[in-house]
Amino acid sequence: MREISSSLTLGEFLRARRERLTPEEVGLPSYGRRRTPGLRREEVAHLAHIGTSWYTSLEQDREVNPSTQVLDSIAEALKLSVDEQRHLHMLARIGVAKETEQAQEVSLGLERMLKALEPNPAFILGRNWDMLMWNQAAEIVFHLPALTMAPGQRPNWLRRFLTDASLQTNNPDWEAKAQVMMARFRADYAHFPHDERFRLLIEEFMEISELFRSYWPLHDVQIAVDCHKRWIDPSIGKMEFEHLTLETPQNPYMKTMIYMASPATCERLKYLLSVNSLPMHEVAVPRSLDDF
Repeated sequence: MREISSSLTLGEFLRARRERLTPEEVGLPSYGRRRTPGLRREEVAHLAHIGTSWYTSLEQDREVNPSTQVLDSIAEALKLSVDEQRHLHMLARIGVAKETEQAQEVSLGLERMLKALEPNPAFILGRNWDMLMWNQAAEIVFHLPALTMAPGQRPNWLRRFLTDASLQTNNPDWEAKAQVMMARFRADYAHFPHDERFRLLIEEFMEISELFRSYWPLHDVQIAVDCHKRWIDPSIGKMEFEHLTLETPQNPYMKTMIYMASPATCERLKYLLSVNSLPMHEVAVPRSLDDF
């Protein structure tokens, strides 16, 4: 059984992509059952028009410095998606790329923006997906601690999704959503392959999450895109958002996650925010938040 690694190498990614393909999918003849899944190395080399020994060197993470053209040929042979092709090129540059340590301090402008976005939930993620700041609407929707009460404890966005039992209960497609998040987490990890915080988080997730242990070795990657989200929370009701991810030029790995609420969801959240700002004896609870 192959050991699950927290490292990030070009060879591991190539092997994972090769093993997911069948000869039929790439137009090659198949001669019965194979001892190991996927394509053989010589088949990938043939499809990419490169030597087998040279491709083997890539999978063994030897320093062969493939050109952009060679990487594009391999990407085409392995039928990589656009996101996977970008990931491939990034992994090939890890040996020569120099990581830069950037401060993860939230500017006053970003802080004011979060507050101005109320009642739309919004929060800021650091490069390791630690939550740096969030507004009150995010506290309500994602059941986060009050920011003023947690100066030294910043939740990690992926840890929360993997371990919060209520999220699994309230999301029938929780596993699919978790897989997408892990694929995006890996894509971000590729920018900082020597980051100790990433390594510790990955080892922690392997310990605490069976889904992470089974999915991480697949080396799936995906870039975050704007999308429509909806789910039901027992204490709030149906919610619907347009999800946006913003990055700043000064620190592109610090992301602002914004959930623009639909009109109905917006009214629910306005009410809940007003309730949170009142003393308990002044709160008048409606029969059902579904009335909004």
